[in-house]
Amino acid sequence: MAILIGGSQAKGLGREASDVDFCWVVTDEEHERRRATGALVYCASDEGLVDYPGGYVDGKIVTHDFLREVRDRGSEPARAAFLGAMVAWSRRPEIDRMDELVRAIATYPEHERAHKMQGFIAQLEAMRYYVESAEQHDNRYLLSWAACRAVLFGYRLILAHNRILYPYHKWVRAFVTDAPEKPEDLLRLADALIEAPGKRTGEAFFQAVLSFRDWDRPAQWQTRFMDDSELNWLHAPPPLEDA
Repeated sequence: MAILIGGSQAKGLGREASDVDFCWVVTDEEHERRRATGALVYCASDEGLVDYPGGYVDGKIVTHDFLREVRDRGSEPARAAFLGAMVAWSRRPEIDRMDELVRAIATYPEHERAHKMQGFIAQLEAMRYYVESAEQHDNRYLLSWAACRAVLFGYRLILAHNRILYPYHKWVRAFVTDAPEKPEDLLRLADALIEAPGKRTGEAFFQAVLSFRDWDRPAQWQTRFMDDSELNWLHAPPPLEDA
């Protein structure tokens, strides 16, 4: 039905050897046939599709209904996957407005912003506690985990403040780099926390992020953290890491 080109190349983040990402939009029947065999991802480095060393193409096989679902209720990484995406080819009349649909998918979900920002603050406060506790008890795993989570949610708070989609882990630092409003030395402080996690580097990072604005905070961060990270299974299937 259609082929969409996206990924790092479309976002302007590609390198000479970067892969070419695409979405292959197929009929519902074709999608079901492929799902039955688990063939919903395509990856190839031959077949004349690439002409540079180390190059390859990879993509997902999706339906038109799936794209509408992403537009209506997709996560930020799901939306960000379509930033800069273009319709390379289509052959069905109902795909004529595909460009409009792709642009709508990549729009920042304003209606979720305030609620999520409070959640990010709750996560930061929880990681603040975990970093200090892990250092006190010499729990290296917990310390490393909490430091990385702290940076993640600090970055997410700043991206949300700037109304920039979170692109998932690979490109989050690049997106934060381009954010116009952020604490001074944010990236340096984040790197320091990851490289040498502990209360000293943690407090420098937490102070920079949490004092950057007069944030709208949750009434009780402990309750919000519990709802989002410990009781999330009550509302939806938990992520695999917690299942």
